[in-house]
Amino acid sequence: MNFDEWEPVYERILADFGFERAADERARDVCRSLLDDAFDVERLRGAVAGSTVAVVGAAPSLGAEVDRAADADCVFAASTAADVCLDHGVDVDLMVTDLDKNPETAAALTQRGTPVAAHAHGDNVALLREWLPRFTSETTLPTTQAAPAPPVVNLGGFTDGDRAAFVADHLGADVLRFVGWDFADASVDETKAKKLRWAARLLTWLESRRGDHFPVLDGHREPAPR
Repeated sequence: MNFDEWEPVYERILADFGFERAADERARDVCRSLLDDAFDVERLRGAVAGSTVAVVGAAPSLGAEVDRAADADCVFAASTAADVCLDHGVDVDLMVTDLDKNPETAAALTQRGTPVAAHAHGDNVALLREWLPRFTSETTLPTTQAAPAPPVVNLGGFTDGDRAAFVADHLGADVLRFVGWDFADASVDETKAKKLRWAARLLTWLESRRGDHFPVLDGHREPAPR
């Protein structure tokens, strides 16, 4: 996805949440300054293209269905879903995180050669400064929701979970299998519930772009952003 296509959607997200574009851009630039080596996206594409990717969310139900992730060719885990997968003996091929919950897991994964998509946004500059120096640069894929500025890329997506799906799509995944998702999670606060609605909206858009059907969206499809 090119930024021209993403930008109108991004502007709607900014307006809906009251976020500042300049803050996202500042975080992106801080991220750039903290990484030494560019991530080899094409190397990861070689492992993902044509495969079934489990896009693993951190819903409370994950522990009971994590075996569905183990059966996939690749596992892309959002935030704390990576810990659940690892605790159940399921290898993670990519962790997607904005560092707000378990940055120590992300740092450890990069150090042992597992890629991590580390996201920079306006509210996590302090976390970027604290944690990115502990990451291994060549296994860190830096992402932004603002305009890309290499090596920081924008592959689409807003929350860790839907961003994982957009990354898998960008890398040529044939099948996206959603594990550990709950768009109606009653345990989350109002802001998180709003983010889940945006995740559903963005996945509806991705589903349409792929000419696909994501069963996880049944009963939860939102109008695709325009």
